[in-house]
Amino acid sequence: MLTGKQKRFLRSKAHHLNPIFQVGKTGVTDNMINQIADVLEKRELIKISILQNNFDDKNEVANELAQGSGAEVVQIIGNTIVLYKESTENKEIQLP
Repeated sequence: MLTGKQKRFLRSKAHHLNPIFQVGKTGVTDNMINQIADVLEKRELIKISILQNNFDDKNEVANELAQGSGAEVVQIIGNTIVLYKESTENKEIQLP
């Protein structure tokens, strides 16, 4: 689990990122979860946007993505989710 201080640090890092994935009307798929897990291994911190045509609860979408990819939800703001997962091979972010 991330502490409040670590989440604050990660939010500041994520501020400048653009969303890489979009969750549309089909919702969360296994393929999407696998791709997100791969990208998290390379980047550690990513943003995902939820499109207008997705009517699922954004907290449920965030939790589903986080559990499927083994990541932590850093923030849900508007229709954007920020996920973090410590990389095993490409570790760049040093948490406070």
